[in-house]
Amino acid sequence: MTLTQQFITIGLCIGATVLTRFLPFIIFNENRKTPEFIQYIGKFLPAAVFGMLVIYSLKNVNVLQGSHGIPEIISIAVTIALHLWKRQMLISIAGGTVCYMLLLHFMI
Repeated sequence: MTLTQQFITIGLCIGATVLTRFLPFIIFNENRKTPEFIQYIGKFLPAAVFGMLVIYSLKNVNVLQGSHGIPEIISIAVTIALHLWKRQMLISIAGGTVCYMLLLHFMI
């Protein structure tokens, strides 16, 4: 890739990022009411995405071999407990991830 192509690629990436960040504020400004469908999507999509991520993370867990899914179950419980306690998504996800990594390191 030539230097010109690299500059064009970086410029397009920057432009796309800026466009996706500012476009919602331009389309849905404070003077107009947000459409019902967008409000519905904003209310239910985050939970659906996290549900899909949990299913994706657990799809290869085999309860008949190895650790029988114990690290995964404990880490999910820690994540849920941290979220119910602090109500901070970053703390919940980081705590569950650290718990899982420690369990994998010390159990196997």
